[in-house]
Amino acid sequence: MSRSSRIRARYIDPDGDRYGIPTFCWGLAPPGLATRRQLRAMSLRPGGHAPVAQIMWHGVGGDRFALLYPIATAKPKRTATARQLAALVKANAARRTCPECGHLTEYVIPSRFGCCLDCEYGPAEGTAA
Repeated sequence: MSRSSRIRARYIDPDGDRYGIPTFCWGLAPPGLATRRQLRAMSLRPGGHAPVAQIMWHGVGGDRFALLYPIATAKPKRTATARQLAALVKANAARRTCPECGHLTEYVIPSRFGCCLDCEYGPAEGTAA
């Protein structure tokens, strides 16, 4: 038996005896289950349901896992309200406004400076001051 097949066999626990939850190795999850990322790609969310299984694999730094949720009980993703979107626009504008000169920049003000790059270093070459 090769080393890779032993590693994969270590993660197969469909009854949940070893890991406490049904566990499958990479690529062998049963149909009807999906990870959070897969649900998000389908415009779904777990909807408050607990995971019913997991996928485990050996990755960088040791064993990795991803929880699996049933697709049948997943709910549609929530959409932001108009007020929430307006609050995000306002918050992003505040992050881009220089507190020293009041200029609205095209980038987020770096926290290490606390002001826009023009205030920190002076106006860039070729721009009107």
